[in-house]
Amino acid sequence: MLNRRSTARVRRSVVAAAVTAAVLALGACESDSDAPAKAKGAAGPSVVAPGKPGEPARTLSAEEAAKAAPDDTPNAADFSYAQMMITHHGQALQMTAMAPDRAGSTQVKRLAERIAAAQKPELAAMQGWLKSNPGAKGKGGHDHGPGAMPGMATPAQLAQLRAAKGKAFDELFLTLMITHHQGAITMATDVLSGGNNVLVEEMANDVIAQQTSEINRMRSM
Repeated sequence: MLNRRSTARVRRSVVAAAVTAAVLALGACESDSDAPAKAKGAAGPSVVAPGKPGEPARTLSAEEAAKAAPDDTPNAADFSYAQMMITHHGQALQMTAMAPDRAGSTQVKRLAERIAAAQKPELAAMQGWLKSNPGAKGKGGHDHGPGAMPGMATPAQLAQLRAAKGKAFDELFLTLMITHHQGAITMATDVLSGGNNVLVEEMANDVIAQQTSEINRMRSM
């Protein structure tokens, strides 16, 4: 069941999509030089915008729809999430890089490969998002050290993992990675509540879905 904030986010996404469709349609009409003069003088395309719960939908012109488009300007929670998750994913990749030489189980080696394959593009996407949002600098305002992020392995735990081999490595890897994934899910859930940017919301949802699935897989190993 969707809560009030989730409902608002769904409505915001629908409105944003509708606005985009209206603007594209308007552009197509304006560029059609072969259209009859009568058609060119007609009103621009309209878009149906969903109403609030219990309220009917409204038909808006492209201009009205553009004005009604929600503001998804990134806030401090969005910036902090991207900055912290880059560091968080970086440690996961550091851990998975140990598996080929140290893991005893083929299952663990394959799991490490899947985790790395999923998190490398996610990390790159978050780095790209920060580059395209120059306001990120100084807006996070939080300590992004390992102790500030849930699920991060300590230097001592990483050293222990690096020294382990075979079954000992497999068991410690799974223990640390499950905790690591749980921390990532906690951060992603937090930004869904406190963030404002649609792209960050999409990235957080991807993290939750992917890492929940991987936790279930690891617990069964």
